[in-house]
Amino acid sequence: MDKSTQFKIFTDPVHGFINVPKGLILKLLDHPYVQRLRRIRQLGLANTVFPGAEHSRFSHALGSLGLMQRVLNHLREQNTTITHKEFEGTLIAILLHDIGHGPYSHTLEKIIIPHSHHEKLTLLMMQELNRQFDGQLDTSIKIFTDRYPKKFLHQLISSQLDIDRLDYLRRDSMFTGVLEGSIGIDRIIRTMRVHQGNIVIDKKGIYAVENYIVARRLMYLQVYLHKTVLAGDKMLLAILKYVRRLLERGDAINFYSPALEYFFQVRLDAFRKIDNTMLNTFISLDDNDILINLKYWQHSDQPVLRDLCRRFLNRNYFRTTFLDTKPTDKQLDDWKKKTMNTLHNMCLPSDEAALDCYFFSDNSHSKAYTYHSNGIWILQNDDIAVEFSKASDSRHISALTRPVIKPYVVHLKSIAI
Repeated sequence: MDKSTQFKIFTDPVHGFINVPKGLILKLLDHPYVQRLRRIRQLGLANTVFPGAEHSRFSHALGSLGLMQRVLNHLREQNTTITHKEFEGTLIAILLHDIGHGPYSHTLEKIIIPHSHHEKLTLLMMQELNRQFDGQLDTSIKIFTDRYPKKFLHQLISSQLDIDRLDYLRRDSMFTGVLEGSIGIDRIIRTMRVHQGNIVIDKKGIYAVENYIVARRLMYLQVYLHKTVLAGDKMLLAILKYVRRLLERGDAINFYSPALEYFFQVRLDAFRKIDNTMLNTFISLDDNDILINLKYWQHSDQPVLRDLCRRFLNRNYFRTTFLDTKPTDKQLDDWKKKTMNTLHNMCLPSDEAALDCYFFSDNSHSKAYTYHSNGIWILQNDDIAVEFSKASDSRHISALTRPVIKPYVVHLKSIAI
């Protein structure tokens, strides 16, 4: 049989041609749950800083699928037994690993459905797909939840060196233009092995892994935690929190998106158990629901809501100032008083509800590598695997295992910090 009849070929700017097997996997790729990811940006608001960062969760899912095919075929070449059922199940797991993300990905994760991490929603959606496809996702769900006997298959989905991270680092680096995030994917894949049931890296790949960890650190500092991205995130969160606050005190707020309105009308305690109605409504949400409501609310008769929406839509964000040390209570009180005075001068409400929308104090947190629970292991000559930070001869690697915590405040530009 001609191979072209067994696959549908997609052209990916990061990895080249990707062959998607026809049958179950292609049906899942075409399913509304996955197609919805086209309407959710991979990097949330990073495109307001890096104009090329318009790529979607869908392109990331497809790219991860292509990388997973390469890894599984390579492991088979290394005499690792992977059955057709396991091969297909792992491809499905990586294809669907992000379907639980909501609008603007991580930014709004806790405001749309409180108490529910995107991985919990992903699992619920996978279980629903399993019902729709008569149990054909049983193996995928076991791999995704780490309940499958071959642990290395789950490690390829979620670990310190998984396919998800390999794709998004290369993809995000390419579309943001931040070359420091570029990693040697080919070298890492070619040095992957299965040793005693776990994924390890042959010692020949140790420098590629070192570059991967450094690239993660740099991407967090330069992209994911960029000061303007943080300011945009805080403003978007403030808008939706303020809407919820207005509703709680009985003010009338009109919505343009019925799906978004649903989540603001449901009692917060109802989110502890996600029913079918809630899940189906969540699935209909994407970035467009947020934007269309902001465009609608920019004409609101609520002055704070109107001001925030106009600022957000016109990229008139607040300023983020990183601090050398955690601010004192006296400093915070002083900055808050200045903010209240400025709001008063702007003819905006100067109460606590408004203050919470115009001044924020927080910490950015990043960690390039964690070895305590599921570290990266390097296979040595004597067939012994050594944890990466102990195998590397670079002293700075141990420093990358420590979290970087940077206090910061987001504030009106007219407020001196």
